[in-house]
Amino acid sequence: MLGFLQGFSYGLFMTCLPWLLVGLFNPGLALPVSSPSRLQVIARYCLVIPSISMLLWLTSLWGGFSPSLFGWLTGIIAIPVALPVERTLRGWLARRRLRRLEAQRETEAQQRRAQEERNAYETGVSVLDPARPPLGANDLVLAMCRAKQGLLDVHRPDLAILTDRLYSRYRHVLDVLGDRFHTGELAFERSQGLVTQVCFGAVDTLTTMASQARGVVSVDGNYVRGRLERESKRLSDEERAALVRRLDLLVETEHRLNKLSARIESALTVLDDTAVSMARIETARPQASVTTEKALEDLRQFVEGADRYARKD
Repeated sequence: MLGFLQGFSYGLFMTCLPWLLVGLFNPGLALPVSSPSRLQVIARYCLVIPSISMLLWLTSLWGGFSPSLFGWLTGIIAIPVALPVERTLRGWLARRRLRRLEAQRETEAQQRRAQEERNAYETGVSVLDPARPPLGANDLVLAMCRAKQGLLDVHRPDLAILTDRLYSRYRHVLDVLGDRFHTGELAFERSQGLVTQVCFGAVDTLTTMASQARGVVSVDGNYVRGRLERESKRLSDEERAALVRRLDLLVETEHRLNKLSARIESALTVLDDTAVSMARIETARPQASVTTEKALEDLRQFVEGADRYARKD
């Protein structure tokens, strides 16, 4: 065994110079790393491997000087055998680290979207379930369900919240109209028709948002940014331009979605204005025969003259 180690150390030391020359000519042939450099070649074949071979040689001297031919041949082929093995191992570790990093980023993104979703919900917003529409849902509510499902299909729950807000505003406005008018009145039908048209327009905008988001659903922004950060030196100009273009597509699509979201916010504001304006309308017949001010004045005069009704013995 000690003779094998002596021969192995001799063979390993002898191959340092040829591999050093190969590495100086092309570092990628002599190094298993993804970004090789000539300085790494010098450190590996002038310091690290010679030190290992010297340590093996000194350790094997305890049994005397008897290097074996088999050990010497093994030392000669050690580097060309170890390089692809180490390169494969490093690649596997890098992919494993990348998968963990992507999983961590995905988890953080989901948590961030969930937090944004919780923050985006307003007080009193009703959640619309596309799989189970409300009982007796009309065409407008069913269209809202389809629009929300389309946004959920493209992994945009932050935009799907707009559907819930629109549905809540729609129900609130109808409740206010029902309190102020009878269902058969012309004013009720006219107001309901206008509100329905506004909501249908908002649903069309939501459908457009789902269509535009579907165009970039397969583009992983985190992956593209990660490649640009990690492999910026290795990427060719053509590949870098392609990755940058993907990010530009994401930015452009997000900009369009923000503009469409602003339209939805405008529609929600119109519905809020409608609800407030309708709530201010007094359509119920007053129960008092006189005004409140006149009733208060009469009651005050009655109290002032209440002594007249006292019994006089």
